[in-house]
Amino acid sequence: MFDALSDKLQSALGDLRSRGTLDEEAISRAMREVRLALLEADVNLEIAREFVGHVRERALGQDVRKSLTPGQQVVKIVHDELTALMGSGSSQLAFSPRPPTTILLAGLQGSGKTTAAGKLALLLKKDDKKPALVAADLQRPAAIDQLMQLGEQVGVPVYADERSDPVKAVRDGIERAKADGRDVVILDTAGRLHVDEALMEELAAVRREAKPTNVLLVLDAMTGQEAVNVAKAFQERIDFDGVLMTKLDGDARGGAALSVKHVTGRPIKLASVGEKLDALEWFHPDRMASRILGMGDVLTLIERAEAAVGDDEKEEIERRMMKGEFSFDDFLKSYKMLRRMGPLQGVLKMIPGMGKQLEGLDQVNEKELGRVEAIILSMTPHERRVPHVIDGSRRMRIAAGSGTTVPQVNQLLEARKQMAKMMKMMGSGKMPQIPGAAAGAKPRASATRKSSSKRKKKARR
Repeated sequence: MFDALSDKLQSALGDLRSRGTLDEEAISRAMREVRLALLEADVNLEIAREFVGHVRERALGQDVRKSLTPGQQVVKIVHDELTALMGSGSSQLAFSPRPPTTILLAGLQGSGKTTAAGKLALLLKKDDKKPALVAADLQRPAAIDQLMQLGEQVGVPVYADERSDPVKAVRDGIERAKADGRDVVILDTAGRLHVDEALMEELAAVRREAKPTNVLLVLDAMTGQEAVNVAKAFQERIDFDGVLMTKLDGDARGGAALSVKHVTGRPIKLASVGEKLDALEWFHPDRMASRILGMGDVLTLIERAEAAVGDDEKEEIERRMMKGEFSFDDFLKSYKMLRRMGPLQGVLKMIPGMGKQLEGLDQVNEKELGRVEAIILSMTPHERRVPHVIDGSRRMRIAAGSGTTVPQVNQLLEARKQMAKMMKMMGSGKMPQIPGAAAGAKPRASATRKSSSKRKKKARR
């Protein structure tokens, strides 16, 4: 996500990072590049101008000019302004003190609303909520069947009545959720191919009946500025509290995500970052700004690791991280753990300053884990425990035994070295510092270790 914008912004700010002093000409040149990068990302012209104006004004201030690292200060300013542009407030939903909390999903047909309902149910279930789904989309053929299938996959009940009107379906669904002790009700409403009067009247009637705690507008990030226009139209007729952005993983430009908060005043609260049902995340503007500027996202990385690794595995992984050098058996376990955390390339981008150092690992295609496992299993137990003994003749034997080539074996050997380096740095808490990051905002690479230590103390007590 944001790949094109990220590359261009990092290129535009690259010269400033290394400068000992800054003058107005250097800042103006960089700001021209930043403005062009935003426009190419499909950001509205006025928003791009305002953004660059804010950055320029702050960059020319005395505090930056007198700083020992003025270039990095400018990068920090860009980071702060990107965060503000996407919404610096909380991304959390509001929960009713008297359950059930009702969440109404609105949006156009094709925005991914029904799938988003299933993903949201799973996300809330993981947060120890007891969600239920209500099928209020009675317009689209098979919409109810799709929601029923999603409900079965994520393990939550779906309340539906194909014969009723949407308002009655919502009323009955909420009553059934109360009777069943569900504390969150997610309403999947009907969409249209475009914003029209019938759609708005139906949504208004459903909203009056449901009195939702949260109204989320589901927007397709791939539609760019059209998504922003849809958000403006919905805000004028059916006000909403926040945005659930779908297909953000496929949006290389990022215009919708960068513009919607500025245009509507409503923040992005959730973002779908993949096709799987567990690929829905709370949206953190500051973390997203860090990813765009190549600073990584250690907090999200740790959260994913916590979710992907069982308690029994955590202590063993912590031991490996402290050790720094581990066998190919360990490598295979760690590689499978990374796969559970999401697409490998996305995980690597969360590690600040480590992208180039992990090129060997990045080249190990996540879809070819079978090949990786075949290479490792073609090694002798001694070779797996002591990888440095693998010389040229051994590499040829391993390649023949696994049905691969010597270059592929070499690639895996290099990937293990890079993985060992990363694990050692994470274990020692010596992750690369983020250029231009806010003072005191250090990556919490040892959070997993600390949480495990707390569990040990509780167990002893």
